[in-house]
Amino acid sequence: MGRVSQAQAEENRRRVVETASRLFREQGTHVSVADLMKASGLTHGGFYKQFASKEALIDEATVHAFDELTRLHEDGLEQHAGQRDTAQQALIDTYLSVEHRDSAADGCPVAALATDMAREPGDREAHRVYTEGVGDFAEWLATDDRDGITRLCTMLGALVLARATKGSPLSEEILTAARAALTAAG
Repeated sequence: MGRVSQAQAEENRRRVVETASRLFREQGTHVSVADLMKASGLTHGGFYKQFASKEALIDEATVHAFDELTRLHEDGLEQHAGQRDTAQQALIDTYLSVEHRDSAADGCPVAALATDMAREPGDREAHRVYTEGVGDFAEWLATDDRDGITRLCTMLGALVLARATKGSPLSEEILTAARAALTAAG
């Protein structure tokens, strides 16, 4: 089999990073390289031509996931004509929805990667990106009279608990109660 062009190699790398970003959010960073490459539609052997290590891929996939979150915030502001409070409430409603609960692969990296990042050494790029992303998300959620960290903790805790209790009536009750609390306090 011949060598791939530089453009194809870049496309393959992009595909692996996007796939890893989704799989890590859905299943955790313990997903094997073989499974990642298979999900990307590429061979296992090609992994080390693209990445120095799995840890390097975790770093890039974490950056990718937080870039998606940043774009979501920016798109929300655009959709709501720059009205931050309206964009924030729309995000809270979406974040605390059954759809978001059920789609971790496309969901918030803060919730999906929390336990994996707790196990990462503090000097790793993924840990740094995660920590910075949490701070940025909390800052985005802050208002003149509301602490963004408290809002983020409420949202994150509710989402994690709703995912853990999925399939029971309690799951949707958790989402509804958190939405109501954030709206009432809003």
